[in-house]
Amino acid sequence: MKIPALFALLALSSAVFAAKPNVMVIIADDLGYHDVGFQGSQEIPTPHLDKLAAQGLRCTNGYVSHSFCSPTRAGILTGRYQHRFGHENNPAWLPESTTAGLSMNETTFPTLMKQAGYTTGAVGKWHLGAHPQFHPNKRGFDEYFGALGGGHQYFPGDKGGAEYTIPLNRNGTDEAQTKYLTEQFGDEAAAFVGRHASDGKPWMLYLAFNAPHTPLQAPKEWLEKMAHLQPEQRRTYAAMVAAMDAAIGGVMSKLDETKQTENTLIFFVSDNGGPNLSKKTGVNFTDNSPLRGAKGDLHEGGMRVPFLVSWPAKIKPGTYDQPVIALDFLPTSLAAADSTAPANLDGVNLLPYLTDEKTTAPHDLLFWRTGGPGGLNAVRRGSMKLVRAGKAAPELYDLATDIGETQNIAAEKPQIVAELVTAIAEWEKGTIAPTFQSPKGGAPKKKKAK
Repeated sequence: MKIPALFALLALSSAVFAAKPNVMVIIADDLGYHDVGFQGSQEIPTPHLDKLAAQGLRCTNGYVSHSFCSPTRAGILTGRYQHRFGHENNPAWLPESTTAGLSMNETTFPTLMKQAGYTTGAVGKWHLGAHPQFHPNKRGFDEYFGALGGGHQYFPGDKGGAEYTIPLNRNGTDEAQTKYLTEQFGDEAAAFVGRHASDGKPWMLYLAFNAPHTPLQAPKEWLEKMAHLQPEQRRTYAAMVAAMDAAIGGVMSKLDETKQTENTLIFFVSDNGGPNLSKKTGVNFTDNSPLRGAKGDLHEGGMRVPFLVSWPAKIKPGTYDQPVIALDFLPTSLAAADSTAPANLDGVNLLPYLTDEKTTAPHDLLFWRTGGPGGLNAVRRGSMKLVRAGKAAPELYDLATDIGETQNIAAEKPQIVAELVTAIAEWEKGTIAPTFQSPKGGAPKKKKAK
């Protein structure tokens, strides 16, 4: 190769790796901790997520900031504990309510990425408010396609609660569902990736599946592949996870096809742990092992989740064992975009830690709460985890030796208990009571718009 050509190639290579990365946040809904291959599942094939894990970092102590749906999403989209602005419950489907949704006082992830020069898009489940003021296009996303409520039927024409059968929405306009919803969301995300491949500017995509959240509905071809699994609910759930993996595979293929994989920063989590029992059947169809608890709990099964970070251009594959939380996605993305994060974020920039520039823990303390002040609290410092339900005696676990939280060592370590109880009290000074309540029973209700 001639010298000028070599210099040109080196210059092009430097430009590519110096460019701001694309950013993609992928969220599963109610995924069990042990229900993907990279977490050890032998029952549910997830080859595309396993490939993503192999090319990136699997965070073995990865958390979300809440043990159920909408609050976790509020935390991801603000980089702040949602308790600071009262988003501690799931908003009911109330198109007339200007309260039940992501606070209009909060600056969002896509807004900050737009300021950093990014095109922003969202595909999938929203669940952050039904009033028009909460619409994704009003909260920083240039493009949106998905279901605005907290869940949706998976097949076109299926009946259910009003929230679960509303039309899909594209940039504020109703649009019909055309196929199995998980597949349709995957197609839309892949189209976004392809559409913006040659824009000359980076993009940020928030891809929020409603799978494998109930209702348990799966395509026939995936059900047939899972025919060996029992009971029926487990089989259907497994088919839904596999279908979601295939949809993610389509998005990853589009990244490869458009040569964007190397410089795309990808995060993957579930919004909480898998639910424990079906209220209708009593069947436990998810697998959170080896964790204790499930969705809604503040033991590990509620908010410790499958957690991946991939950026082939910058992050070497492997595992990362220090505690991290999905609140970190926003400041990490801003740092990757060479943009300054707001001072009020609770998340931290993980890049120095994931690239071994820093060997200390990213967080001294991590907090969780449900039920408002005086409700159920949890805090983790190092390997020590304290769980406290109201005025009940605190429980203390050493997660380094007891990931299943089976041995309460509070009586043996009263000093640590006292310190962590004090830490919770100090943290709660920066929080407020919930500004809206979850729907009673969690069921979608039909409301007439005023």
